[in-house]
Amino acid sequence: MMKLNTKDIDKLEHKFRLNLINSISGIKPANLIGTRSKNGMDNLAIFSSVVHLGSNPAQLGFIVRPFAENPRDTYSNILETQHYTINGVPLELTKKAHYTSAKLDQGVSEFEVMNIEKEFMDDFYAPFVKSSPIKIGMKHLDSIPLPNGCTMVIGSVELLMVPEGSMNDLGQLDLSHINSAGISGLNSYYSLNKLTTYPYVRTSEIPEFE
Repeated sequence: MMKLNTKDIDKLEHKFRLNLINSISGIKPANLIGTRSKNGMDNLAIFSSVVHLGSNPAQLGFIVRPFAENPRDTYSNILETQHYTINGVPLELTKKAHYTSAKLDQGVSEFEVMNIEKEFMDDFYAPFVKSSPIKIGMKHLDSIPLPNGCTMVIGSVELLMVPEGSMNDLGQLDLSHINSAGISGLNSYYSLNKLTTYPYVRTSEIPEFE
């Protein structure tokens, strides 16, 4: 087994280190975040950092990388309008979704360049990805600076859409059933297969393990 300490990691070639450290946390959810500027320009960007923060109230967070004086369109639009969407990436959309990470000129829409169909629902301001199996309308609550220069964007779930038959009686989604994609590192995409479901853990019900 390879063993690396802090000094070893710091000495790694830049791209090698970037790929390695982005991969060690495992497979993460692939999501497209949709926004609309005040002047009506729609934008879309791939993120693998969306995390659950709480269920009551329902809140999610994601990480925005360090930016110079001018933030990328996604974050600028969120600050301007306070609304955005989180859209799960279906397996058949991974290529188009990946290329939304390109640094397009300001005022150019990823929806148009990557030919990704959008839709609007229930008068929600930001656009959704039409083919997404999980669509979440979000309202910006807070942005927290992190020690590495990144920013955690925190939002509340205002609107949620999932496919019929994808949820069991306990409210659990079967992500393999709806063909959601996952990401490892910066550019490796995975399909998800459900292994099993274990019960909620109570101390009195812990089995004897061999």
